[in-house]
Amino acid sequence: MRPVRYGDTSLVVTVFTNEMGLKAFMVKGVRSSSSGKNKAAYFQPGTILDMVVAETAGRSMHYIREFSASYIYSNIHQDVVRNSIMLFSVEVLLRLLPENAHFPALFSVSRTFLIALDNAPASNVANFPLWFLLQCGRLLGYELNGRFAEDMPYLNREDGGFSSHPPSSAPYTTTEDARLMSEMLMAADTADIASFTAGSESRYRLIDWYIAFLQQYTGHFGNIRSLVILRSLLH
Repeated sequence: MRPVRYGDTSLVVTVFTNEMGLKAFMVKGVRSSSSGKNKAAYFQPGTILDMVVAETAGRSMHYIREFSASYIYSNIHQDVVRNSIMLFSVEVLLRLLPENAHFPALFSVSRTFLIALDNAPASNVANFPLWFLLQCGRLLGYELNGRFAEDMPYLNREDGGFSSHPPSSAPYTTTEDARLMSEMLMAADTADIASFTAGSESRYRLIDWYIAFLQQYTGHFGNIRSLVILRSLLH
């Protein structure tokens, strides 16, 4: 979710929805402080809502009629590391998702991921950003070719995945990075990655590598601004 102020009391919010994909909505009056009813906090990045919306045929802007919290975070907003992972994940979704396309599987993964991030012990979240980035790419059709093996020990963007020969251009990774990438790709959910041992340098080499891969093959992914903050906090 990405909110932008509109007028004195309203917001325009870009929301990833289960049934309509990525959509822009107007929500009126939520920034009003009268009677203590300021509800703009419902529309912060990463918030999980139940919504009733009104679609208008032929218009790109629709309206949110009713909304309520579908899940209330216990830890994300109080923990700077988890909050930075959430912001990174939301930015990845907004960069990758085409508007109006229907991706219920990715919606389900994203919702489950954010709830798991909120509930996981703080010591177990270091691998969450890389895993979520890979899930987004996989579900949107940007899956890597092959898997790590003794005869396929390199990550190579030119080959679109694992390769028998080292890459000729940056970003570069080690063979141990490639092994970790293969393990991450096979992990079904966040519970599977809690025991993965990886240093921060390895994780960020893989994040940088996969972002470069997405930039090459999507043509629109761009830079992830929140990665700078994430890198400074998560070790």
